Amino acid sequence: MTPQAAFEYLNRIAGIAPLAMPHFEGREAVVPTPLRAATAAAASLGFASAAAAEIWRFRGGDKQTVGIDLPAAAATLVSHELVRRNGETVHAFVPGGAATGFYQSADGRWLYLHGGFPHLAKGNLDLLNAKNDVKSVVESVARWNALALEDALAFMQLSGAIVRTEEEWRAGTAGHILGAPVVLKKIGQAPPARLKDSDTPLGGLRVLDLTRVIAGPACGRLLASHGAEVLALRAERMPFIKEFDFPLTAGKRQAFLDLSKPAEAEQLRRLARDADIFLDSCRPGALAALGFSPASLAHISPGMITVSISAYGNEGPWAPRRGWEEVTQAATGLAAEHGAFMAKRRGRREALPELIPGAVCDYVTGYLAAAGALAAMVRRIREGGSWHVQVSLAATAMWLQSLGRLEAGQVPEHWEPRDGLDQYLGSCETSDGWFECLGPVVRMSKTPPLMSSPTDRIDSPRWASAHEEANAAEIQPVQA
Repeated sequence: MTPQAAFEYLNRIAGIAPLAMPHFEGREAVVPTPLRAATAAAASLGFASAAAAEIWRFRGGDKQTVGIDLPAAAATLVSHELVRRNGETVHAFVPGGAATGFYQSADGRWLYLHGGFPHLAKGNLDLLNAKNDVKSVVESVARWNALALEDALAFMQLSGAIVRTEEEWRAGTAGHILGAPVVLKKIGQAPPARLKDSDTPLGGLRVLDLTRVIAGPACGRLLASHGAEVLALRAERMPFIKEFDFPLTAGKRQAFLDLSKPAEAEQLRRLARDADIFLDSCRPGALAALGFSPASLAHISPGMITVSISAYGNEGPWAPRRGWEEVTQAATGLAAEHGAFMAKRRGRREALPELIPGAVCDYVTGYLAAAGALAAMVRRIREGGSWHVQVSLAATAMWLQSLGRLEAGQVPEHWEPRDGLDQYLGSCETSDGWFECLGPVVRMSKTPPLMSSPTDRIDSPRWASAHEEANAAEIQPVQA
């Protein structure tokens, strides 16, 4: 499927009138996998930007063109690996030690275990009664039946999945009930939105971002790049992977808020009264149990657009399970297919599971979440209502599979994602040094996305004043 066809599909399922087609340029065959990762990234980024352009038109702006290079869109899938500090490449973060990786069970099946946070790594090792070294984990997993171990991981609220084929995943209950990669549901009544004129598509709109680890933060960053005020909130006690999420703090303000404390939960309710979009990447039902379901938020702020970002969807037996990029690739068939392709390319008889280069499920899900939020805003402007947008890593994986495959001869042997990115790179100074990061890669003729500075600053949980917005520091482009 071409990027144009993928864009048209996203436009159709969003239920809005056809948006102007972006200009998709450059080679698609840049990521060393037959799966069309560059197409998925470019189409989802392009649709989000086209929806932003439509919102700006509703606010009195002119029509504009949107353009995106497929190699640049693909590079965003590894943007956390492109960060440089004081001129040196920041080494990729590998979470979990021996508690993370592919392991083979007693019945010959492969599983992927993920110990992305310290408590998950400890939980995996405790369940396996293993030491934190690969040999010990190999021996421990080899004593388990694969399905029994997968069920035990889910029961203990840990993270791991059997390596399935695409056919196995789709035949199972979890894969069978997942549908479109973006789902929009009208969940309440509210008058049509009337937005004032603005220099940016989302100027004056407020976003509460209660997300972490790539997908949700990528969504918030994309909304911020179109002018939204994004307030990112998390409890200080909760684990946080700076290597992944620091580049995605661009354009946001960050604050601590612990919803387990009644006073701070009430503070979130006050913030929600003035919010337009609410981003939730907790496991389905977690925030609802604290009083922040999509329906409750629509009651607090009629017209609210709530975006739910999950691993396996909001319904079904897998909905409560913890998921990560790698685990989703294993469960849905991506790792099995990519491993089989690489084994054939290398002339190996045995095909071992292997991950697609780049966090394609995470980043593309984040872009789809932003696209869904913007499509819901278009519908809110046109017809009113409160909206619930649902995306998941697993649904994104299935959409990626539906885009078709590159011919084996087209798949490159190597990938240098930094090549040709000079115009999209920016730099900023933080307390940890001078950083170079990848900025927005979409080109818009009238409202180019804002290249704002990532930040490690923690502020108070409040909306910024107009004075603060006007004086927000912007990241400086890197000189070629």
